[in-house]
Amino acid sequence: MPRLALLRHGHTAWNRAGRIQGRRDLPLDEPARAQLRQLQLPAPWDHAPIWSSPLSRALETARIVSGRPPATEMALIEMDFGNWEGRRGQDLFADGASGYRHIEDWGWQFCPPGGESLIAVRNRLNGWVGDLTEDTVAVCHIGVMRVLMAQATGWAFTGPAPFHIKRNRLYILQIEPDRWRLEPGFTRLVARCA
Repeated sequence: MPRLALLRHGHTAWNRAGRIQGRRDLPLDEPARAQLRQLQLPAPWDHAPIWSSPLSRALETARIVSGRPPATEMALIEMDFGNWEGRRGQDLFADGASGYRHIEDWGWQFCPPGGESLIAVRNRLNGWVGDLTEDTVAVCHIGVMRVLMAQATGWAFTGPAPFHIKRNRLYILQIEPDRWRLEPGFTRLVARCA
C-alpha cells in the first residue's frame, strides 16, 4: 500500500500576521525562501513523485525542497475560508457575528460562512488519495493536512487534535483500502549539501 508524505508550505506575510489565507494566492516571504533553500527532502522521499497545491506558496515550497517541478493537483488546494479570508482569528473572535470558533469545536459538518465545508474538502481529497499507487509527497496547506490526518487518526474536529502540524516536517500516512493510519511522529527535512 502506498504512503503519502504531507508537507506544509513555507511562511507567507499573512501567516506571520496571523491572517487566514485560504484560497488567496500569496507567495512565500523572503525569510521562508531563504530557510527552504537550506533544506531538502530526506531519502527515500527525495525520489518519490512530488505533487503540490496549485497555489504559489505550495508550488514554490515543493520546487525548492525537491529540486524539481511538482505536478499540481486542484484537490490539494487550501480550504475556502469564505468571509474569514484575510482576517485574523483574534479579530473574528471579537466579532460575535463572525461565527468564528476554534477548530476543536468545528465537527465534520462545519463550514465557514461563505466558504467550503470540511466534508467537501474531505471528498475532493479522498478521490485523489484513492488513486495513488506509489509513495508520494504532497506539499499543501494546514487545512488540507488536518482533514487528511483527521481521517487517519479518527479525530472528528471535536476536542484537541491528536497531532500538531509544524513546518519543514513530513507527516506520513499509510494508505490502506479499508483505513488510513498516521505514522507516529514526523520526518524532518534535511540540510542541503553545499
